[in-house]
Amino acid sequence: MWVWLKMVLAMAVALLPGGFPLLLAYVTTRTLRARWRVAREQAAGRAVTWRDVVATLHFKDLVREARAAL
Repeated sequence: MWVWLKMVLAMAVALLPGGFPLLLAYVTTRTLRARWRVAREQAAGRAVTWRDVVATLHFKDLVREARAAL
């Protein structure tokens, strides 16, 4: 199932004019969800904010997620 989704996403990026922004949105969402999950685990009972999540985000993480998505 995931293989088909990845293939469709790759074709959308290649063929559709709005495919690249779609890929960026997917990669960003995937990365932020993973970071949010890690931040909640490390919070030890305190509230987690988007600022905490975005502060730990690096460009290399986005590149790694983009490679994993395709």
